[in-house]
Order: sequence, then C-alpha cells, then structure tokens
Amino acid sequence: MIKSKPTARAPLEPLADGQVWHMAESKLQVTQLGKLLVHYKLGKHNAVRVSNSIGSIRSIEKYLKTNKAVLLPASPLAAKKPAAAKAGGR
Repeated sequence: MIKSKPTARAPLEPLADGQVWHMAESKLQVTQLGKLLVHYKLGKHNAVRVSNSIGSIRSIEKYLKTNKAVLLPASPLAAKKPAAAKAGGR
C-alpha cells in the first residue's frame, strides 16, 4: 500500500490593513494593524452589523490557521476611496 503525502497548505500571508479572510462560517476583516495588536471585524457572511474587536497579532494568526482561513483577493473597488465631499456647497 502506497502512503500518500497530504498536500501542504500555502503559508499564511502576513496581516495587513484591509485584508478579508474567508472561513467556513465567518469572515474576518483587518481594519488596522499595529506593532502588537490588530483591530478587526469578525462576523457571519450575511451579517448587517459587525462589532469591532482588538486582539494580538499572534492570536489572530493562530485563529486563522486553526480555522483554515483563505485570504480573499483585493477588489479594485476597495482600493479606491471616494473623494471627501466639500462641506457647505451644492
């Protein structure tokens, strides 16, 4: 009997602002990244409101690894930020 080697998963990419990680029942969006802490939103896929949370970088990376998270590709619309509206003008 030939033993097959399990396929290796790609290593997790380092966390960065604006990333969206997809998991089986939820998604995690990184909003801000500091030296030690991460501000993130974790919620169900169809959630209307999601609370902001803070956690250490290590704990978030461990959570993503244990839940087999997949990094979603950045959408071109997310990269563009709308121009700030001028106050008082019509």
